[in-house]
Amino acid sequence: MMNRRVFRTGWKKGAMLALTLTFGLAVAGCGTATTSKNGAQADGTAKPAGAAASTDQRLVVYSAGPDGLAKKLVAGYEAQSGVKVELFQGTTGKILARMEAEKTNPVADVVVLASLPSVQGLKKEGLTLPYPDAKNADKLNPDWSDKEGNYFSTSASALGIAYNTKLVKTRPTSWADLAKPEYKDQVNIPDPSLSGSALDFMTGYLSAKGDGGWTLFEQYKANGVAMAGANQEALDPVITGAKGVVVAAVDYMTYKAKAKGEPIDIVYPTEGTVISPRPAAILKSTQHEQNAKAFIDYLLSDEAQKLVADASLLPGRTDIKADKRANLDEIPLLKTNWEWMGEHGSDVTEKFTQMFK
Repeated sequence: MMNRRVFRTGWKKGAMLALTLTFGLAVAGCGTATTSKNGAQADGTAKPAGAAASTDQRLVVYSAGPDGLAKKLVAGYEAQSGVKVELFQGTTGKILARMEAEKTNPVADVVVLASLPSVQGLKKEGLTLPYPDAKNADKLNPDWSDKEGNYFSTSASALGIAYNTKLVKTRPTSWADLAKPEYKDQVNIPDPSLSGSALDFMTGYLSAKGDGGWTLFEQYKANGVAMAGANQEALDPVITGAKGVVVAAVDYMTYKAKAKGEPIDIVYPTEGTVISPRPAAILKSTQHEQNAKAFIDYLLSDEAQKLVADASLLPGRTDIKADKRANLDEIPLLKTNWEWMGEHGSDVTEKFTQMFK
């Protein structure tokens, strides 16, 4: 697994990796002799954006899920374009670790992560390919996407407190409530070295509260809060009743479980929470640039954004609302600083994981 110190800031050896990804391109997955890396045809003219050449019918996507949505998005794009997508799914941490392992032979064309600072790190290291002309990009939430087109947050989740409705009779209304004696040894929190959204919550909370924000996490530790794997691993024991609460729970997972009849619900604390955008980016090392651009266009389309809403996520586009969950204007937010979050992610991860070992 990627060293947690480099998880959020674009890798410790980012400059070397950027050079490798940009210039050390492998022949595997390259276009034919009639198509260059930038999508130009043999006569030097550019192929239309979104039009896959008959000799270039491939795209590799690494996606942080959710599983069902990622597969539906791929299927929709394949049906529209005729391009065959090779999909790898994992947490943000696993995707970045895989990219690190493949740095001498880059494979992915597009990455979809569950953490905005992580993709900001990729941009900072020069690993992303700008696509400023992406269709419908002007309809995206401007706080979640790059104005130069280096990444596009096509969906988002909010972090809240998920609780078992059979075990918790009076639902908590504040993050601080979970440090009370009635929640002793009943609370899980995801591991920020495995979950980009969990780290978004921790760094977001600290960016809003300052160093004094660590007091909350110290109180959690003293009250028996357990660090329990990635998001689903932290949530499953609450669904089964082995635990009562997940703090920094990914809301769409809770909504999906509740829709299946599980005894679970979620609350957004009154003092505010953190939104975790899910950005998509084209990698500069792509060998299928036009297909990658067409995939971004599809992610921003009406069809794809409807699939996002149906998956209980917040759509990235501001003109499309979800009807199976709370929308953005219904969720109290902390005043987070994304730049601070990106710069301090590795230090927060290390301190937090050491605290909860």
